This record gives sequence, C-alpha cells and structure tokens, in this order.
Amino acid sequence: MADPFEVRMRFTAQLQHLNASATSSQKAAHYALKYRDMDEDLHSCILEQLERNSMNNRANIMYFIEHLCDMAQRENHTNFVSMMQKDIFQIVDAVAPGDGAGAANVKVVRRVLQGLQQKSILGPDVVTEIEACLKERDTLPEHSALSPIDANGQREAQSTQPTPKTNVVLRLDKRQIEQRIEEDRERHKRLKESIWGVGPDDEEFEKLWEEASDIGEDDFLMAEEDAMERRQVVEVN
Repeated sequence: MADPFEVRMRFTAQLQHLNASATSSQKAAHYALKYRDMDEDLHSCILEQLERNSMNNRANIMYFIEHLCDMAQRENHTNFVSMMQKDIFQIVDAVAPGDGAGAANVKVVRRVLQGLQQKSILGPDVVTEIEACLKERDTLPEHSALSPIDANGQREAQSTQPTPKTNVVLRLDKRQIEQRIEEDRERHKRLKESIWGVGPDDEEFEKLWEEASDIGEDDFLMAEEDAMERRQVVEVN
C-alpha cells in the first residue's frame, strides 16, 4: 500500500506545476484516480492549493477539476464529483475571489462551469446562482490577477467602480503576466481546434458529404490543367 503522506506530497506537487496543456491536467487526474481510496485527502489537497497558490495556478487547477470530474464520472467513481459539487462555491470563491484579485479568472470559471453543466455534473440552478455572483466580480478594469496595493504595502479594498491609479502601486509580477498570456493563448488554440474538429459521426460532415457532387470529366480536366501549369512553372525556374 502506498504511503498516504507520499501520495499527498506527489499530488500537491502535480497541482503546483499544472499548466495550460491538457496533458498536465490529465496526468494529475489519472494520479488522483489511481489512489481513489484516498479521495477525501486528495480533495482536501485541491482546496488547500486553491488557497495558497497564485491566481494563474488557481486557474489551472480550475481546468484540472473539470478533467478530474469528467474522468471520475466515466470510471464510475463519483466521490470526487460529489465532493466537488459540495464545495463548488468555495472553489469558485478561491479561483475568482470577491475582492477583485481574481478578476482575470472570471472567464475561466465560466468556461469550466459551462463544461461541467454540459457533462451534467452541475445543475443549471447552481450555475445560474454562481453566475449571479460572478457578474459583480467581472467589472474591474485591471487584467492582472493581483489586486492593487497602496504606497504603504496594504491591499486596498476593491469596488465595482474603476479605481484611480494615482498613488497606487500595482503589485505586478512580469513573469506571471507573461505566463498567463502564454497559457491563455494555448487554451484558445486548443479551443479553436476542438471547434473545427469534425468527428466521423458529425451531422454537418455527413450533410456536406451528401451534398458534394461526384467527380466528373470537368474535374479531371481541371486537375490536368493545374498539373500542366505547375510543370511549366518548374521548367521556367
């Protein structure tokens, strides 16, 4: 039997090193399901890391939660799913806190909630209730996941009104900003790939296939002309 402390430490390390790639989330989800007998302890690790890590990492953990629930549901291990359902409000509050520090994560939360609803992991009533809270957290002008602090180093209270930037020092970490931009770009690329991907049972694909005309003599003539033009270009060069 694996040592519970070692399992917890390894899982914590995986959560801390999550990135925008689906592979890192899948690897961590596989690890959690491998040690499903410790599911309560691993779930507490997730909540713990959501409170301790940067806003960028919290966004990655949010995406990981969707992977974990999806895989757990397919493998018929519903404990992870039920614990996430029970703590979803705490999870959302950690990823996109109401003080404005996680304003950049609001879109992340919405995408994950939409995915969980589509997979029937969260009900529409729960998603609607969370969305009502998110509207108040998506109005801050700053893109950074770090909230502003004053000249004395104290965090300023956030409001839904734009904050004057005079006498305010934004605690911006350039590395974190660059990392977030790259991760958002990677997720956007994967999203576009999933939108344009056409499966073998796709209705749109079948419709286009049926509407396409059969190959005729005109098609062969056009192909021959194209081939002749390419040969002429090669000979000239």
